[in-house]
Formats: sequence, structure tokens, C-alpha cells
Amino acid sequence: MDYVSKFLDYLAFEKKYAKHTLTAYRADLVSFQKYVIQTYDSNQLDEVQYPMIRSWIVHLFDQDLSKSTINRKLTSLKVFYNYLLKIGEIKKNPMASHKSLKSQKQQELAFSSKEINGVFDLFDTETWQGQRDQLIVEILYATGMRRQELMNIEISDINFSQKQIKVLGKRNKERLIPASESLLNKIKEHINRKNDKAESRTTYLITTEKGKQAYPNLIYRVVHAYFKSVSVKQKCSPHMIRHSFATHLLEKGADLVSIKELMGHDSLASTQHYTKNNLVKLKQVVRNKHPRSISKNKNEKK
Repeated sequence: MDYVSKFLDYLAFEKKYAKHTLTAYRADLVSFQKYVIQTYDSNQLDEVQYPMIRSWIVHLFDQDLSKSTINRKLTSLKVFYNYLLKIGEIKKNPMASHKSLKSQKQQELAFSSKEINGVFDLFDTETWQGQRDQLIVEILYATGMRRQELMNIEISDINFSQKQIKVLGKRNKERLIPASESLLNKIKEHINRKNDKAESRTTYLITTEKGKQAYPNLIYRVVHAYFKSVSVKQKCSPHMIRHSFATHLLEKGADLVSIKELMGHDSLASTQHYTKNNLVKLKQVVRNKHPRSISKNKNEKK
């Protein structure tokens, strides 16, 4: 039985997972299946034991993959075997006792306001592409939406009178995001300009020059190219703009519940991640600005 296809159908139709998530799961499971066939001469994924998985982990390390990448692959495997357990194809998940590999988690630092403002000085809005690229960054930073959500926005999803944008988030969950007058004006300008292009007949807001719906790598390339011009950060991605959106709101005093709703997080735990990232900055503020800390710092220098 093709358990992998059955599992992917379950994720797609019952769990409503996004296409890029399904692609990642498929790649991880096919990779593992090939290893099992080549190493153990078996195609029976329902008969896999943990020592076989441990052997695969060693194989992945030999390929110089990072711990975070290996952990992601193992998570795919664990979810897959939980599914087989659920439908009664196995009696025990071979991943049940597995613990994630410990990796040094790098602190994700948001773009500074100076970097954000610097990017907006780079766009050549005299050209259609320059205006579109500016709008991509503008929407991501003004709303905190995900790359996939931006790609899927249709013009009909924008309510100019109510000043809000409807987005389809993870697992097809809809949410409404408020939009400023400034952002809406830029969207109107882009729509008018888009309508003047003979090729642009699609209902999607963000498109290629040929008028087709934008794709993930296009959004990434736009963000990466512009932010690399103003930032020394290694990671210049759409997710980093989303991260900056939340961090900057938090720094300005926004409450976690509001940020959670804006970002479309399922739980507050996901949003609390930003308080940890902000803690370093808060400690610096206390150390440099609090009267007792200032006097103590001066004494230490003597």
C-alpha cells in the first residue's frame, strides 16, 4: 500500500495543509523511503524500527545537513507514523521515544527601523516592476502577513471602504487585517497601473510581469535583493519582515493578544517568542536608562 500518498491526501484534504508544506513532507518521506529500500532492501514503511531511523540520522549527518534540517525531516517522519498509528496500520510509533537533536538556536534579530526605511529609498517606482516590488515589501511590513498569504491575495479581498484585507492563512483560516490609508492608496495605484498592462488580466494583486500569480521564489528574491543592500544580516527573507512587524509593534507597546490576532497565530505561545527576542533589548534599556543601573555602571568604570 502507498502509505505516503495516503498520508499526503490526509494532510491536504482533512488537515488543509498548504502546498509548500505538503511538498516538504513528500520530499522528506521519499528521501527516507529511498534510504530504507537501498539500505534494508525493504519497501515496507509500516515495518520500520527505530534502529533503522537512527541509521538514517547518521546518513543525514554524513551529508553535512544541519541539526535543524535533520530535526525537520524527523518531525515529518514522526507525524507520518502518528498517522499510521491513528489508522491502525501500526501498533507503535517507532519515533515515540525519539528526542529532537539539540541545536544552537540563533537569536533572530529584526530589521531595524533604519534598515526598513533604507529599503523604501531604493525602489524605482517609475517602473511597473519597481512599484510592484515596493508594494510587496510595503504589504509585508504593514500587515505582518506570510509570504503565501500575500501571494494569494485577490483584488476582491481588499475592502477599501472598511480599510481591511482578507487573507487565507494556514489550514485555510480566514482573518481580516486592518490596512492604513497610505497602504490602500499604494494598492490603488498599483491596481490602476496593472489594469493598463494588456497582459494583466488575473484577479491576483501581486503578479509577474506577464500577469501571472506571483510564486514563492519571486517574493523571496525581491525581499532578499533589496534588504541585502541595506542590511548585513545573513537572513533577509519575507519571514524576517514578518518578524520585524511583530517586534516593532511590541517595542511600541502593542499587547501580545492583538499581535497574535494580526499574525494569525493559533496560540499565544507562538507570539510569546517575540517577547524573548525583545528581552535582550529591554535589558539594555534598563542597564543604560534606569537611574540605579546608570550609577552602578559609572562606579564599575572607576
